[in-house]
Amino acid sequence: MTELTLEPGVLRVASASPDPPFEVTVDGTETGFDTELMRLICDDLGLTRHPVDYAGDDFNGIFDGLADGSYDAVISGTTITPERERVALFSDPYLEFDQGLVVNVTRNPQIKSVGDLGGRVVGIQVGNTSDLVARKLLAESAIGDIKYYPYQAILTALDDLTVGNIGALIKLFPVVSWLVKDRRELGVVQQIPTHEKLGIAFASTNAGLCTAVNKSLASIKERGMFEALRRKWLDASQKG
Repeated sequence: MTELTLEPGVLRVASASPDPPFEVTVDGTETGFDTELMRLICDDLGLTRHPVDYAGDDFNGIFDGLADGSYDAVISGTTITPERERVALFSDPYLEFDQGLVVNVTRNPQIKSVGDLGGRVVGIQVGNTSDLVARKLLAESAIGDIKYYPYQAILTALDDLTVGNIGALIKLFPVVSWLVKDRRELGVVQQIPTHEKLGIAFASTNAGLCTAVNKSLASIKERGMFEALRRKWLDASQKG
């Protein structure tokens, strides 16, 4: 196994924050669904997990670090897309979600779906798969414009939605469900059906590591550990 990683016995894993419930900091401790899943996988494979924080403005830039040897894997609530599969290998899908439409339900209680957005501006993170949804809505004249935010600026986007600088925000459903829990004026009013499958990414040249992780994922599911993580983090993300 050690010959499959950049550093013998160590799995360098990149993630981009904030991205709850996949990556969460609780009382100064790094945790979350993806974080705990990778700990289980590393235990299975006899590897030490070494987290790497991706700080780029464009999420798609995170895959460059696989090609240039900055890290071994990427896990960050990452949707598998044809474009991404051209630059990285992906594990078997481990979760599936739709996009969530967030609006200021206090200011705009009449907005119940994308069909009610009219000429409003929709906020999107750079490199996020929600951009595909927003571009389609713009092409259909269902929205007025798209405002792009650097990946780490998701909280700024939510602040802008609170004060009315944008009319809506689109992002993966479990993430926005978590982020608006303590913002009573904001709500996820619709799940936009995109059926996005999440996976762990590896360098295109490292099929051996991808295969090993797939075997570990299957074992974790068979032992009921995956379902326990899902209940802990993903059920919680949809409450409140």
